[in-house]
Amino acid sequence: MTLDTALTRLVGVRHPVVQTGMGWVAGPRLVSATAEAGGLGILASATMTFPELEAAIAEVKQRTNQPFGVNLRADARDAGDRVDLLIREGVKVASFALAPRKEMIAKLRDHGIVVIPSVGAARHAEKVAAWGADAVIVQGGEGGGHTGGVATTLLLPSVLDAVDIPVVAAGGFFDGRGLAAALAYGAAGVAMGTRFLLSKESTVPEEVKRVYLSQGLTGTVVTRRVDGLPHRVLRTDLVERLESTGRVRGLVQAARNAVRFRRITGLSLPAMVREGLAMKHGNEMTWSQILMAANTPMLLRAGLVEGRTDAGVLASGQVVGLIDDLPTVAEIVEGMVAQAEEILHRLGG
Repeated sequence: MTLDTALTRLVGVRHPVVQTGMGWVAGPRLVSATAEAGGLGILASATMTFPELEAAIAEVKQRTNQPFGVNLRADARDAGDRVDLLIREGVKVASFALAPRKEMIAKLRDHGIVVIPSVGAARHAEKVAAWGADAVIVQGGEGGGHTGGVATTLLLPSVLDAVDIPVVAAGGFFDGRGLAAALAYGAAGVAMGTRFLLSKESTVPEEVKRVYLSQGLTGTVVTRRVDGLPHRVLRTDLVERLESTGRVRGLVQAARNAVRFRRITGLSLPAMVREGLAMKHGNEMTWSQILMAANTPMLLRAGLVEGRTDAGVLASGQVVGLIDDLPTVAEIVEGMVAQAEEILHRLGG
């Protein structure tokens, strides 16, 4: 069973299903399982040091010979080195949460790497398409992590009308019904985070997965208290405390976590300042927001790696309220495609 779309042809995968580059979650085991299942798995490199990314790419290539991608931070101090690494290793796809520079897109494409930035508005899609991006992922407000306020059902058609490159829909997808609907809109596939986080191959601690599975449709909230930007997470006691914490106290805690993040990643203080300046440039962010942004990796790590639901933040899409199982990645991908094919065949008469 296959669904031939512009995405499958562009990337060389069997199925138009993308596993997103979730920080602390999308490691070699999950990515290679997705690739073996016929989807596009994307490594999350923003929470990896350069040596860790080298090792992760090598491990994925050991586990599978299928195409996979790496999510990069275009504003990272060593972004150029990471681009060179992808080129040397022959990685098929480079994805970005923030728009990469025009020159970076050109370099990647010159070496045969497919460039797929994530966007949150039609104007952003138009910009990266004009710069040479091969496709875009568009995430609606239902999605987990950093998110916008427009639902996928409205954001997706606005982007499809704005660009003529393949568009992958994200935010609110978890089964074949959503995949069929996205294809009917004109999308080239769907991207999912929460559904893949709740799989057997996900390295998230089992007790944390149980917390996710216990949520209803109102189990998430969009908060700015994690890093100053809208962030969809589970409604936990910690999030409730963050929401009620004063601004000064929140900044003090963010500063402490910034220092912890520096120790884990090995970044020097000057390097962190340079990254802060890069984030500030063109993003209209205050220094307070930049400091809070350093908060995010540590709060996510505490929950998703250490299993500390009392001291960690758990990013999640609203679909968590409709998920009640922990299948294998292969079961997720193959089940979605089979269900979508049946629906499209039935609708086709």
